[in-house]
Amino acid sequence: MKVILVNGSPHEHGCTRAALDEVAKELSAQGVESEVFWLGLEPIAGCVGCGSCRTAGCCFRDDVVNRFVAAAEKADGLVFGTPVHWAGASGAITSFMDRVFFAAGGKLRGKPAACVASARRAGTTAALDQLNKYFYICGLPIVPSQYWAMVHGAKPEDVAHDAEGLQIMRSLAKYMAWMLKCIAAGRAAGVALPTLDPIVRTNFVRQG
Repeated sequence: MKVILVNGSPHEHGCTRAALDEVAKELSAQGVESEVFWLGLEPIAGCVGCGSCRTAGCCFRDDVVNRFVAAAEKADGLVFGTPVHWAGASGAITSFMDRVFFAAGGKLRGKPAACVASARRAGTTAALDQLNKYFYICGLPIVPSQYWAMVHGAKPEDVAHDAEGLQIMRSLAKYMAWMLKCIAAGRAAGVALPTLDPIVRTNFVRQG
Protein backbone atom coordinates (compact mmCIF):
# COMPACT_ATOMS: atom_id res chain seq x y z
CA MET A 1 0.00 0.00 0.00
CA LYS A 2 1.26 3.45 -0.88
CA VAL A 3 0.13 6.99 -0.07
CA ILE A 4 1.28 10.08 -1.96
CA LEU A 5 1.79 13.15 0.23
CA VAL A 6 1.50 16.34 -1.83
CA ASN A 7 3.49 19.33 -0.57
CA GLY A 8 1.70 22.39 -1.92
CA SER A 9 4.07 24.89 -0.33
CA PRO A 10 6.71 26.87 -2.21
CA HIS A 11 9.06 25.89 0.64
CA GLU A 12 10.17 22.31 0.09
CA HIS A 13 11.15 21.83 3.73
CA GLY A 14 8.83 24.29 5.45
CA CYS A 15 5.93 23.90 7.86
CA THR A 16 3.70 21.98 5.44
CA ARG A 17 6.46 19.44 4.87
CA ALA A 18 6.91 19.11 8.64
CA ALA A 19 3.24 18.14 8.94
CA LEU A 20 3.48 15.67 6.06
CA ASP A 21 6.65 14.14 7.52
CA GLU A 22 4.73 13.37 10.72
CA VAL A 23 2.02 11.68 8.64
CA ALA A 24 4.70 9.70 6.80
CA LYS A 25 6.32 8.48 10.02
CA GLU A 26 3.04 7.14 11.36
CA LEU A 27 2.09 5.57 8.03
CA SER A 28 5.40 3.71 8.12
CA ALA A 29 4.63 2.52 11.65
CA GLN A 30 1.31 1.21 10.32
CA GLY A 31 3.02 -0.68 7.49
CA VAL A 32 2.06 1.76 4.73
CA GLU A 33 4.60 3.22 2.30
CA SER A 34 4.50 6.91 1.43
CA GLU A 35 6.16 9.37 -0.94
CA VAL A 36 6.30 13.18 -0.80
CA PHE A 37 5.38 14.90 -4.05
CA TRP A 38 6.50 18.55 -4.00
CA LEU A 39 4.82 20.92 -6.44
CA GLY A 40 8.06 22.88 -6.82
CA LEU A 41 8.59 26.51 -7.72
CA GLU A 42 7.55 26.59 -11.38
CA PRO A 43 4.28 28.44 -12.05
CA ILE A 44 1.28 26.11 -12.34
CA ALA A 45 -1.26 27.22 -14.93
CA GLY A 46 -4.90 27.15 -13.96
CA CYS A 47 -7.49 25.08 -15.81
CA VAL A 48 -8.64 26.70 -19.07
CA GLY A 49 -11.62 24.39 -19.53
CA CYS A 50 -10.54 23.17 -22.98
CA GLY A 51 -11.55 19.56 -22.28
CA SER A 52 -8.53 18.00 -24.00
CA CYS A 53 -7.64 16.23 -20.75
CA ARG A 54 -10.59 13.90 -21.27
CA THR A 55 -8.89 12.30 -24.28
CA ALA A 56 -5.21 13.23 -24.44
CA GLY A 57 -4.14 14.37 -20.99
CA CYS A 58 -4.00 17.93 -19.74
CA CYS A 59 -3.12 20.41 -22.48
CA PHE A 60 -0.22 21.69 -20.34
CA ARG A 61 1.46 18.38 -20.99
CA ASP A 62 4.89 18.59 -19.47
CA ASP A 63 4.23 20.08 -16.06
CA VAL A 64 3.72 18.80 -12.55
CA VAL A 65 0.00 18.06 -12.96
CA ASN A 66 0.41 15.28 -15.49
CA ARG A 67 3.35 13.82 -13.57
CA PHE A 68 1.21 13.69 -10.46
CA VAL A 69 -1.79 12.12 -12.21
CA ALA A 70 0.43 9.32 -13.53
CA ALA A 71 1.73 8.64 -10.02
CA ALA A 72 -1.64 9.04 -8.29
CA GLU A 73 -3.33 6.44 -10.46
CA LYS A 74 -0.95 3.84 -9.00
CA ALA A 75 -1.28 5.06 -5.40
CA ASP A 76 -3.77 3.74 -2.85
CA GLY A 77 -4.31 6.96 -0.88
CA LEU A 78 -3.62 10.69 -1.18
CA VAL A 79 -2.85 13.49 1.28
CA PHE A 80 -2.69 17.09 0.08
CA GLY A 81 -0.86 19.64 2.21
CA THR A 82 -1.06 23.41 1.86
CA PRO A 83 0.13 26.49 3.67
CA VAL A 84 -2.47 29.13 4.36
CA HIS A 85 -2.28 32.10 1.98
CA TRP A 86 -4.83 34.85 2.57
CA ALA A 87 -7.07 32.55 4.66
CA GLY A 88 -7.20 29.89 1.93
CA ALA A 89 -5.12 27.27 0.18
CA SER A 90 -2.03 28.37 -1.73
CA GLY A 91 -2.47 29.58 -5.30
CA ALA A 92 -0.21 26.82 -6.57
CA ILE A 93 -2.17 23.98 -5.02
CA THR A 94 -5.48 25.56 -6.03
CA SER A 95 -4.49 25.61 -9.71
CA PHE A 96 -3.00 22.13 -9.29
CA MET A 97 -6.15 20.65 -7.72
CA ASP A 98 -8.46 22.31 -10.28
CA ARG A 99 -6.60 20.60 -13.10
CA VAL A 100 -5.93 17.26 -11.38
CA PHE A 101 -9.55 16.67 -10.47
CA PHE A 102 -10.99 17.99 -13.73
CA ALA A 103 -8.64 15.78 -15.72
CA ALA A 104 -8.50 12.69 -13.51
CA GLY A 105 -11.14 12.89 -10.80
CA GLY A 106 -12.88 9.82 -12.17
CA LYS A 107 -9.64 7.82 -12.15
CA LEU A 108 -9.07 8.68 -8.50
CA ARG A 109 -12.58 7.71 -7.33
CA GLY A 110 -12.54 5.43 -4.32
CA LYS A 111 -9.04 6.35 -3.14
CA PRO A 112 -9.05 7.65 0.45
CA ALA A 113 -7.90 11.27 0.57
CA ALA A 114 -7.15 13.89 3.18
CA CYS A 115 -5.83 17.42 3.35
CA VAL A 116 -3.70 19.18 5.95
CA ALA A 117 -3.00 22.87 6.41
CA SER A 118 -0.25 24.83 8.09
CA ALA A 119 -0.48 28.42 9.26
CA ARG A 120 1.22 30.80 11.60
CA ARG A 121 -2.10 31.58 13.23
CA ALA A 122 -5.43 31.39 11.34
CA GLY A 123 -7.19 30.54 8.08
CA THR A 124 -6.65 26.80 8.34
CA THR A 125 -10.28 25.69 8.50
CA ALA A 126 -11.15 27.73 5.40
CA ALA A 127 -8.24 26.14 3.51
CA LEU A 128 -9.27 22.64 4.62
CA ASP A 129 -12.87 23.25 3.61
CA GLN A 130 -11.69 24.41 0.19
CA LEU A 131 -9.60 21.29 -0.48
CA ASN A 132 -12.09 18.78 0.92
CA LYS A 133 -14.61 19.80 -1.73
CA TYR A 134 -12.51 18.17 -4.46
CA PHE A 135 -12.68 14.80 -2.69
CA TYR A 136 -16.39 14.98 -1.97
CA ILE A 137 -17.47 15.80 -5.51
CA CYS A 138 -15.16 13.20 -7.12
CA GLY A 139 -16.01 10.28 -4.84
CA LEU A 140 -12.82 10.02 -2.78
CA PRO A 141 -13.56 8.91 0.82
CA ILE A 142 -12.38 11.66 3.16
CA VAL A 143 -9.98 10.47 5.85
CA PRO A 144 -10.71 11.95 9.29
CA SER A 145 -8.56 12.68 12.30
CA GLN A 146 -9.36 13.65 15.88
CA TYR A 147 -9.55 17.40 15.13
CA TRP A 148 -9.08 19.67 12.12
CA ALA A 149 -5.93 18.53 10.31
CA MET A 150 -3.75 21.58 10.93
CA VAL A 151 -0.42 22.56 12.40
CA HIS A 152 0.72 25.97 13.55
CA GLY A 153 4.04 27.76 13.33
CA ALA A 154 6.02 30.29 11.35
CA LYS A 155 8.87 27.82 10.76
CA PRO A 156 9.34 24.03 10.98
CA GLU A 157 10.90 24.35 14.43
CA ASP A 158 7.62 25.84 15.64
CA VAL A 159 5.65 22.96 14.19
CA ALA A 160 7.89 20.55 16.09
CA HIS A 161 6.52 22.12 19.30
CA ASP A 162 2.87 21.92 18.22
CA ALA A 163 2.14 18.77 20.21
CA GLU A 164 -1.57 18.69 19.39
CA GLY A 165 -1.00 19.39 15.70
CA LEU A 166 1.51 16.56 15.40
CA GLN A 167 -0.82 14.23 17.26
CA ILE A 168 -3.56 15.11 14.76
CA MET A 169 -1.21 14.23 11.90
CA ARG A 170 -0.50 10.84 13.47
CA SER A 171 -4.20 10.19 14.00
CA LEU A 172 -4.89 11.05 10.37
CA ALA A 173 -2.22 8.55 9.31
CA LYS A 174 -3.76 5.86 11.51
CA TYR A 175 -7.17 6.45 9.98
CA MET A 176 -5.67 6.41 6.49
CA ALA A 177 -3.95 3.07 7.16
CA TRP A 178 -7.15 1.65 8.63
CA MET A 179 -9.23 2.75 5.65
CA LEU A 180 -6.73 1.32 3.16
CA LYS A 181 -6.73 -2.01 4.96
CA CYS A 182 -10.54 -2.07 5.13
CA ILE A 183 -10.78 -1.33 1.40
CA ALA A 184 -8.25 -4.07 0.65
CA ALA A 185 -10.19 -6.55 2.79
CA GLY A 186 -13.43 -5.58 1.10
CA ARG A 187 -11.90 -5.96 -2.34
CA ALA A 188 -10.59 -9.40 -1.39
CA ALA A 189 -14.11 -10.33 -0.28
CA GLY A 190 -15.57 -9.23 -3.62
CA VAL A 191 -16.89 -5.83 -2.57
CA ALA A 192 -16.40 -3.43 -5.48
CA LEU A 193 -16.91 0.30 -5.88
CA PRO A 194 -20.60 1.10 -6.39
CA THR A 195 -21.84 1.43 -9.96
CA LEU A 196 -23.23 4.93 -10.35
CA ASP A 197 -26.03 6.16 -12.55
CA PRO A 198 -25.06 8.41 -15.47
CA ILE A 199 -24.73 12.02 -14.34
CA VAL A 200 -27.79 14.14 -14.95
CA ARG A 201 -26.63 17.73 -15.46
CA THR A 202 -29.16 20.43 -14.73
CA ASN A 203 -29.16 24.11 -13.93
CA PHE A 204 -31.71 26.57 -12.67
CA VAL A 205 -32.47 28.21 -16.01
CA ARG A 206 -36.04 27.55 -17.20
CA GLN A 207 -37.03 28.03 -20.82
CA GLY A 208 -40.48 29.28 -21.68
